[in-house]
Amino acid sequence: MLSWPQRVRRAPWLTRRASRLAVGLLLAALVLVPFGLNTYYVTLLTDICVYAMLGLGLNIVVGYAGLLDLGYAAFFAIGAYVAAYLMTTYNWSFWLMLPLGAALAAIFGIIIGAPTLRLRSDYLAIVTLGFGEITRISATNLTFTGGPNGIPGIPEPTLGSFTLQTPLHYYLLALALAIITLFCVSRLGNSRIGRAWAYIREDELAAQAMGINTTRMKLLAYALGAVWAGLAGCFLAVQLTAVDPTSFTFNTSVEILIIVVLGGLGSIPGVILGAAVVEVVPELLRFLPADLQPLRLLVFALALILLMIFRPEGLWPSRQRKREMRAYDVGVVGEPEALAEAELVQKGS
Repeated sequence: MLSWPQRVRRAPWLTRRASRLAVGLLLAALVLVPFGLNTYYVTLLTDICVYAMLGLGLNIVVGYAGLLDLGYAAFFAIGAYVAAYLMTTYNWSFWLMLPLGAALAAIFGIIIGAPTLRLRSDYLAIVTLGFGEITRISATNLTFTGGPNGIPGIPEPTLGSFTLQTPLHYYLLALALAIITLFCVSRLGNSRIGRAWAYIREDELAAQAMGINTTRMKLLAYALGAVWAGLAGCFLAVQLTAVDPTSFTFNTSVEILIIVVLGGLGSIPGVILGAAVVEVVPELLRFLPADLQPLRLLVFALALILLMIFRPEGLWPSRQRKREMRAYDVGVVGEPEALAEAELVQKGS
């Protein structure tokens, strides 16, 4: 007689049904539980959804295509300022701003991607960092962006006669946008485009020799990665009813990159978990006395360093990333079996 684990392995439909049931229960909990929470926790959940969107977008560039981007907050700012300016100056609808902000962010993604096609490693990081700082400084000094004061008085979104006003309304909207982002990014990762990005990440010359247009694929990665930052920026503008340059500093780009690396490069569940950790852990450390509050971020940074030392693949790595890290770790020892496994992993990727 077969044991229960054996019956599960013989019936893959059962595991699929169980996974769908788990996803359905999770979505129901995400929708229903916030109705019983206070404003603080609802706002925290909203921030997690926003940063999950940003992390999933950056995961396309860093995790899928292997391109370092230290100026990702620039696309976040572009979406926010486009929505803020057009909604306050011309009274445009927020729902029109979502696709427009995403499209403009994608255009700027191509603009920043084009000069970096021949760059790698440190040089690529410097260019993307410069683009992020140029965007922030421009927003601080230009007139139509409101200068250092930003753009206040952004109207609340309306859907027919219904107006989004409460933190719960904005949480449900952020959750819907995050779910759309999750679906699209996961489909991209499992598509031919996603496999092309993986080939470029592992060996660009080999990918080019196989007939992959590496130039187009890199530009596509920058453009599609910027789309979700533009959407998140549009949402942030209406949520805060004001935007200013202090929300899009270099620290913001680093925080989004930490989410991707902490959760696991190329791992969609890992990015979501990373967003939750980065947003929740600093809040949990608020119990420290007032005189120790400046050490709150220091404790968080030390925890991240320890995590990267003892679990470099991330909290929830993708299976491919886990195999690569395991093959690398055992291959360094020099064992013949380990080296053979590392070669097989390299050929399979």
